[in-house]
Amino acid sequence: MTGDVTEARGIPGKRSLRPLGGVLAAMVVSLAGTRISVVALPWFVLVTTGSATRTGLVAFCEMAPYVVVKAFTGPLVDRIGPRVVSWTTDLASAMPAVAIPLLHALDLLSLPLLLLLVALIGAARGPGDLAKEVMVPEAAERGRVPLERATGLAGVVERLASTVGLAVGGALVALLGPLAAIAVNAGCFALGSVIVKLALPRGMGHAVEEASSPAGGPEPGYWRRFGEGFTFLRGEPLLLTVIVMVGITNLLDAAFSSLLVPVWARESGHGPTAIGLVGGVMGAAAVGGSLIAAVVAHRLRRRLVVLTGFLLVGAPRFLILALDAPLGVILVVFAVGGFGGGFVNPVLGAVLFERVPRRMLGRVNALGDSLAWVGIPLGGLIAGAAVTAVGLVPVLVTCGAVYFLTTNLAGLRPEWREIDRTRGRDGRRRLEAGVPAEG
Repeated sequence: MTGDVTEARGIPGKRSLRPLGGVLAAMVVSLAGTRISVVALPWFVLVTTGSATRTGLVAFCEMAPYVVVKAFTGPLVDRIGPRVVSWTTDLASAMPAVAIPLLHALDLLSLPLLLLLVALIGAARGPGDLAKEVMVPEAAERGRVPLERATGLAGVVERLASTVGLAVGGALVALLGPLAAIAVNAGCFALGSVIVKLALPRGMGHAVEEASSPAGGPEPGYWRRFGEGFTFLRGEPLLLTVIVMVGITNLLDAAFSSLLVPVWARESGHGPTAIGLVGGVMGAAAVGGSLIAAVVAHRLRRRLVVLTGFLLVGAPRFLILALDAPLGVILVVFAVGGFGGGFVNPVLGAVLFERVPRRMLGRVNALGDSLAWVGIPLGGLIAGAAVTAVGLVPVLVTCGAVYFLTTNLAGLRPEWREIDRTRGRDGRRRLEAGVPAEG
């Protein structure tokens, strides 16, 4: 395949899949470590304190800094470059993660200190995850890979990390205890830092020059960059609708994974192995869905794909746990939901990358992610208080109903028609850049 890319983008004419492979490898190891922690940390708090409320508080103290710091580091990612931000923040995440088992072994780990350490992990994870996401479209261009295929592969990586991470996390917690699993999480962060630092080619992931800055003139300041991101996002009704919808579903998903599933596992007697099993089955099915999406999503109607995916991955998970069904039936429902959910992120990711100019990708993506993630810190906290007050089953039923209404009502809004028109805009941009539309 031939066709050069403009020098302004700084993308060499020769096709190379190494950048995309490096970014995806860094994503899979850091995300796998995070998913291991999703099993280990709530179980550690549950078995040591017996309190669902404290378990939700720990989840809040990790995710609140994640969302806040990620929101404000978008302009820095654009200015400094995502590569530097990625490897430095991954290394910063590893240090408090390894401190948790060490301090517990020394009998020095109090609850306030644990909350501080998970807050530091969350604060470092936010910019690191953002930086890797921002490098995906550049890596796709270097490899002459269609954007939906690249975001589909990123979705595969995310789902694969969830599958492996949750399964490994459940096994580690059952065999060696939750603190050993948290130590593995620290090692994954360190490995992700090494991959980004050493495996990506030189020139990859550097800051993009501001088109609005005159040659030789001063670059825009931090707050101007930050304000430009807000201004752009306000002018994109489709992106705002997606962000609000995903924000609500993320809150429900956070409540589900960080608290409702662990409480269900304990009350049902299935134990921590079941947490890894249901998560692993769902993740494996989602890998299959994402793989198919990577191949065919750019040929399908996006609106139908997204709404069907949410219908499968949303309410059924909550309701099947509320029914106290046999574990085999639960696994089937989670598998179907994971398969449908595997189609969602590749499409939504492609829409974002298509509609946002490259020079603003860091700040707009940071703001969009942070607004979409703003409810995640509250998910476990609210669910913990609700389960304590009314019990597990009413909370599961309520969350399932809210999930169903949110995704279906959002899909009826008129701006959703734009989701199938965005692809034409991306095609024009790719032709202007000399990148083939198919790869």
